[in-house]
Amino acid sequence: MVQLFKLLFVISFLFSSLVAKENYNEEEIKKLIGRTIILGFDSFSLDNQLRNDIKKYNLGGVILFSKNYKTNEIKNIQNPTQLKALTSSIQEYSDYKMFISIDQEGGKVQRLNKNNGFTSYPTAKEIAKKSKDEIRIIYSNLAGELKEYGFNLNFAPVVDLNINKDNYVINKLERSYSKDTKEVVDIAQIFIEEQKRNGIYSVLKHFPGHGSSKADSHKGFVDISNTWSKKELTPYKELIAKKKADFIMTAHVFNKHFDKDYPGTLSYNINTKLLREKLNFKGLIVSDDLQMKAIANHYTLKQTLELAINSGVNILVFGNQLGDTKLKTIVNTTYELIEEKRIPLSKIIESNRLINNLFLSNSI
Repeated sequence: MVQLFKLLFVISFLFSSLVAKENYNEEEIKKLIGRTIILGFDSFSLDNQLRNDIKKYNLGGVILFSKNYKTNEIKNIQNPTQLKALTSSIQEYSDYKMFISIDQEGGKVQRLNKNNGFTSYPTAKEIAKKSKDEIRIIYSNLAGELKEYGFNLNFAPVVDLNINKDNYVINKLERSYSKDTKEVVDIAQIFIEEQKRNGIYSVLKHFPGHGSSKADSHKGFVDISNTWSKKELTPYKELIAKKKADFIMTAHVFNKHFDKDYPGTLSYNINTKLLREKLNFKGLIVSDDLQMKAIANHYTLKQTLELAINSGVNILVFGNQLGDTKLKTIVNTTYELIEEKRIPLSKIIESNRLINNLFLSNSI
């Protein structure tokens, strides 16, 4: 623990020194950019590409998957022994704290499960039928398993309301606890608390609400303008007020009542005006996977980066399940945007500040 505090102090000191400077060289800026990226990769171990991404660009984090989305072949997780070696080697190789992340909701969305030697957990719908004591035990076990195998960030819980019964991505996959806001908040809070107790950061998703949608943003454009309602914000409002929200994930959903031009992930109106200013969220805004077709089919990488960062997103996720985007390309493109004065460097610096403050304040 003492060594951890020393490391965090050094990180904070170095970051403060960097921010205090009036000018930055190209290498320093690119490392600041790299710190804001969570990347998927195709390997069972710490390969040379990942080593280079960490050392050259200060890659902010990785996201692990059990299978390749396109081929259905095993991707990052073979078994418990291999996984523990992988996560340990990544964290030990970097000289700063990284996000080792995963989607572990339970049910249809759990990368660790009985098929690869881990525990399988119920869907959100099944969880909601259990007592609060049973729920706490289940999520304590889930969080404990994540901790044991080296994770510190879980893209869960889902706090979408189960509004549209024809919604495939939320209702049909049983990823929502309920259409009742109180029930969603109560269960999500238990999940968050158990993860916190085990050193796992939680991510509330999918802001500003995906439960009323008719389509799946993995597959294309999703318009919630005529189905979305204000009550979908309630879980976020309450969990922010309870100081339970470290991360909130933006959704690739379009709502003309908030923004006539852009979906949530790329919208300044949604991420800054609504989430930051109106709901008073002080934590980290993280994108949903930017390779999903709702984004990738309509915007170039350069447009996506410019809009997302300027909208207020702090951490950009490229899962490399639906595409193959190299960290070098992301960093260099963002650097070009800064050089062209289309993105202020202050946005990248602020995201780095929030990331470092999170690690310092929570001591995870």
